[in-house]
Amino acid sequence: MARRILFVLLSALAGMTLFLRGEEPTAPVLIAGFAIGAVTGGLILVAEYLLQQTSFGIIAGGTGGLAIGLVLTGLVEWVGSVIFDVETFLFHIGGLMFLLGLPYLGLVLGAKFGRERITGQSKHPEHAVVTGNHKILDTSVIIDGRVADLCETGFLEGTFLVPQFILHELQHIADSSDSLKRARGRRGLDILNKIQKMVDIDVRIIDDDFPNVKDVDSKIVVLAKKVGAKVITNDLNLNKVAELQGVRVLNINELCNALRPVVLPGETIRVFVLKEGKEAGQGVAYLDDGTMIVVDNAKRCIGRNVDVVVTSVLQTTAGRMIFTRLREETEKEEFQVARG
Repeated sequence: MARRILFVLLSALAGMTLFLRGEEPTAPVLIAGFAIGAVTGGLILVAEYLLQQTSFGIIAGGTGGLAIGLVLTGLVEWVGSVIFDVETFLFHIGGLMFLLGLPYLGLVLGAKFGRERITGQSKHPEHAVVTGNHKILDTSVIIDGRVADLCETGFLEGTFLVPQFILHELQHIADSSDSLKRARGRRGLDILNKIQKMVDIDVRIIDDDFPNVKDVDSKIVVLAKKVGAKVITNDLNLNKVAELQGVRVLNINELCNALRPVVLPGETIRVFVLKEGKEAGQGVAYLDDGTMIVVDNAKRCIGRNVDVVVTSVLQTTAGRMIFTRLREETEKEEFQVARG
């Protein structure tokens, strides 16, 4: 803020200095120069703000298109004057149309080209080129961080699209007054920066937004449909909404569940009973991947490693639960059945 105020003040002083050249240093001249300099500085700051809100691709494309339009205008004007060698009102009207029209069309088409280079897609869905390798990261999966590990292993590659509204949400979380939310937001920004530095991953920040769509998850789905991209998430609700609308989803949680070791009923495993379960006498243990194991009649074994026999496995959308019995109890029952 101080930098901008200083710039406006310097602009005002420069304007006043320019107005003093060849003029008497009267009050009206000084005030006029000061005011015009300040207004000019303010307009430059407005232009700076607009440029910061616009992506580099659009700026570069628009500038290139404008330059080409001006060059074409000069060529048309020169060729027309040489061939026709007339100075008529109609000729000047035509020249004015070229002078205004070609630079404007060049600016618009150049900006469109720059926008398409960012997203890799046409602005209109019916002309979109679906590469199948574009993926959109949602806020939850960026904060989660496991997507960065998958990228490092090479299981995920290609182009990751990160919309500006996702960045704004991350920044809002990182600026939260709640310390836990603030830590999560900063972690998300760090993870995104880490992915951006990976060689095999192309992270593109895109400006596409949908003001008529308020919910961030809905915006992600609309953007994915527009550019033909897949959505990477670990949000179950977003997963369902996207699939209902025909958008391919890569769910990190589903991948982790698929990679967990298969445990079948009747197998014996050794676990550490960590705490008491919900039902009377139950103990609870966990596998290395976080899978919960419920052990019948293991309350007395809390704090010890025990051998358990798998009785059943319950798979849910939230994860997997394994129900077991103590091996010693199973062996006693088998012995009694064999004797009797």
